[in-house]
Amino acid sequence: MAHLGSRRTRALTLPVGLALTASLGFLPTGAASAAPSDGAPSAAAPADGPKLSYVVNTQGGAATVKQVRKAIERAGGTVVIAYDRIGVIVVHSQNPDFARTVRGVRGVQSAGATRTNPIVPQATKDIGVEQPLTAEQERSAAARATAGQDPLEPLQWDLPAIKADKAHQKSLGSSKVTVAVIDTGVDDTHPDLAPNFDRRASADCVSGAPDTTDGAWRPKTGESDHGTHVAGTIAAAKNGIGVTGVAPGVKVSGIKVGNPDGFFYTEAVVCGFVWAADHGADVTNNSYYTDPWMYNCKNDPDQGALVEAVARATRYAERKGTVNVAAAGNSAEDLAADTIEDASSPNDTTPAPRTIDPKVCLDIPTMLPGVVTVSATGAKGLKSSYSNYGNGVIDVAAPGGDSTVYQTPEPPATNGLILSTLPGGGYGYKAGTSMASPHVAGVVALIKSKHPYASAAAVKALLTLEADATACGAPYDIDGDGTVDAVCEGGKNRNGFYGAGVVDALDAVRW
Repeated sequence: MAHLGSRRTRALTLPVGLALTASLGFLPTGAASAAPSDGAPSAAAPADGPKLSYVVNTQGGAATVKQVRKAIERAGGTVVIAYDRIGVIVVHSQNPDFARTVRGVRGVQSAGATRTNPIVPQATKDIGVEQPLTAEQERSAAARATAGQDPLEPLQWDLPAIKADKAHQKSLGSSKVTVAVIDTGVDDTHPDLAPNFDRRASADCVSGAPDTTDGAWRPKTGESDHGTHVAGTIAAAKNGIGVTGVAPGVKVSGIKVGNPDGFFYTEAVVCGFVWAADHGADVTNNSYYTDPWMYNCKNDPDQGALVEAVARATRYAERKGTVNVAAAGNSAEDLAADTIEDASSPNDTTPAPRTIDPKVCLDIPTMLPGVVTVSATGAKGLKSSYSNYGNGVIDVAAPGGDSTVYQTPEPPATNGLILSTLPGGGYGYKAGTSMASPHVAGVVALIKSKHPYASAAAVKALLTLEADATACGAPYDIDGDGTVDAVCEGGKNRNGFYGAGVVDALDAVRW
C-alpha cells in the first residue's frame, strides 16, 4: 500500500502512527454499447473541457482497435497508446462528452475517465520516511549478526516468521526468475538491490506508455520511497551488506506507475502489467490500489471501464505465466461484509461519501480474479491491527508489521515494523499490507525457482498448499480494551484473517 500519511501512497503502507487507510478491488462487467455506430458525429468534437485521461476497451482484436482509433480521433481524443493484445486504448481528450460518445461506437465494450482531476504538471511531494534506521542501530545490529547473516538481518523478525532464514540454507532462489515491482519506482543503484536488478524488464509507465530511458524507473528526489522498500523485502541480495530479501537470489525489476503525487491511475497500471508480462516477469507485486476510486463499481460506466481494463491486463499477464500478488489494504475493513463505507473517493478531487457493496464495488487490482490477495500479520503472528480481512477474500497472510504496542518482536529485533531498503543506499521501517505482499511475492519467486516450468495456476496452488494454516484463535481484541476489534470467520484451513495461512518459504524450496 502506499505511504502512510498520505492516502496517496496507494502503496499499501502504513504510517508510523499506523494511521489506517483502505484498499480493495473488484472486476466489472463492461456492457457492450446498445446503439453501435461507426464513429462520432461528423461535427467537430468540442474541446473546451478539462484534459482527462480515458481507457477505451474494445470487443475485438487489432482490426477492431484500428477502426475504433479513427472514431476516437473524430470524438476529440488523442491516442496515447493502444494495447492491441488486450483491446485497451489509452486516450487523452478535452471533449466533455468523449466517454459517452465513444461508448456508442461499434466495437467499443466500455470507456471511462481514469481520473476526476485534469491532467496538469505534477509537483513533487516529500512524503518522508516513517522510521529511518540510525547509524547506532546499524552498528548494534551488525554486532549481533551471526555467520551467514547480513549485518541488519538480526532486526528482520519477519524472515524467521515465514522460515525464510531456514529456506536460505537450501536455496536463495534462481537468477532466472524475475519479480516485477509495479510501484512508485525502484532505486536500482542501492547496493543491496543493484546485484539483482533487471534493467531490461524495467520502465516508467506513469503516462500509460512505457518509457525505457535509462533510470526512468527510479523515484526522483522528493518522490515516494515505497517501491524501493518493497523491492528490498523481495530480493535484497545476501551479500554481506544491509538486509536480506525473502528471495535474495532472484531478479527484481522496477515498473514505475505512481506519479509524483503518488497517484496510481488506470492507464499506468495497465501499462505495468502488460510490460511485466511481455518482459518475462514471473511475479508482479502490487502494493497499491488504482486511483481515484478505492472501490470501483462495475455498474458505473466510468468505474466499470477501469475495472475491465485492469482485469484484461492482469489476465493477460497470467496467461503469459505471471503470478500477480497484491496487498489487501490498511482500513481494518471486512471485505466480505454486506456494505462498506467509502469516504475517500474520488481522492484526486472532492470525495463524496458513499456506501458500497464489496461484492459489486471492489478494489483493483487486489480483488480481481486470479490475483493473490494478501493480509498482514505482526511480530506475534496475529492479524495486524490495520489489515483488511474477509472470509473468501484473503488468500494468504504474511508479515506486514504492527505497532510494538500491539505486537512486540523477540530480541534482538526491537521494532515491530518491517525493515528494508530506501533510496540512496539507506534502510528504514514501514508497515502495511504493502509490506506483507512483497513477502508473498518473494515466496512465489522461490516456488517458481524450484518449479521453473510450473504454470501460474500451479504456482498459486503450491503457495496455498504450503502455507502454514493459522486458526482464528481467541476473539480479536488487539488493543486489549475488552472490545472485539474484528471478527474472524472460517476454520483453521481457510478463514478471513489469514486465508490458507501464513506463507512458508522453507516449504517453497523443499517441495
